[in-house]
Amino acid sequence: MIKSMTGFGNAGFEDERMVIQVEVRTLNSKFLDLSIRSPRQFNDKELEIRNLVQSILDRGKVSISIDFRSKGSAEMPVSINEDLFNLFYQKYKGLADSVKDNSQDLFKLALQSPSVITQVTGEERDDQTDWEEIKKVLTIALNTCDSFRQDEGNSLEQKLQGNIKTIASGLSKIEEEEGNRKDRIKQKIRNHFNEWLDENSFDANRFEQELIYYFEKLDITEEIVRLDTHLKYFAKCLNEETSQGKKLGFISQEIGREINTIGSKANDAGMQKHVILMKDELEKVKEQSLNVL
Repeated sequence: MIKSMTGFGNAGFEDERMVIQVEVRTLNSKFLDLSIRSPRQFNDKELEIRNLVQSILDRGKVSISIDFRSKGSAEMPVSINEDLFNLFYQKYKGLADSVKDNSQDLFKLALQSPSVITQVTGEERDDQTDWEEIKKVLTIALNTCDSFRQDEGNSLEQKLQGNIKTIASGLSKIEEEEGNRKDRIKQKIRNHFNEWLDENSFDANRFEQELIYYFEKLDITEEIVRLDTHLKYFAKCLNEETSQGKKLGFISQEIGREINTIGSKANDAGMQKHVILMKDELEKVKEQSLNVL
């Protein structure tokens, strides 16, 4: 069973002290590409969040949004140094007056000056206790996202199985055409040989060697066998429990190599239409495989 890398999960918690909302969104990526939006007081928890995400979701482009609001407290989440604010304001006002500027942004400029606004310390707000609650909610959201991925993976698996069956069907038709193709090649060579024989003498042994070489060059038996093996291995990997996204991508490359070789060596219009259909299905497989975990 495979998992999709596309997923969504959310979770929330509320009591008399706080309100927590966590949202997780994932897309496909070769590695773990993590983006976190969280309150400033929890910026130091990024490594812990990353480890938790990797243990549950493994890889993918993961966006996490953590909203936290404290309830029933008169304390502000920030501290404002009013004396420093007044000093900055008076200084900026004096500079503005000196150049006769009537700027209306002095209040905002002074409020945003260094050290005027500072974050309340973790001890004052008991951030560790808050974080433990957030972590519980985050874990639920991640597991919900993982379940979403499993459901998407089931749908994705059915599509991939359909694509592989279509390619296998095309291969069966090529095998059916192979006998007719060889007969057509033999007849074509025989006709050309008879025309040439009327005008030239030839070495029968040399001609036989060239004929054998020609047939070996056009023979696609090995490619048919290898392609059939790759298709069966691809189907087998779809049923394995471990993450198979990268492996399926590698197998798809091998499938494509055999299809291309069959198309170039067959040199037959009847087979080319099957080759084109197989290539079209393989492109769908490659696109879908990029989203497999």
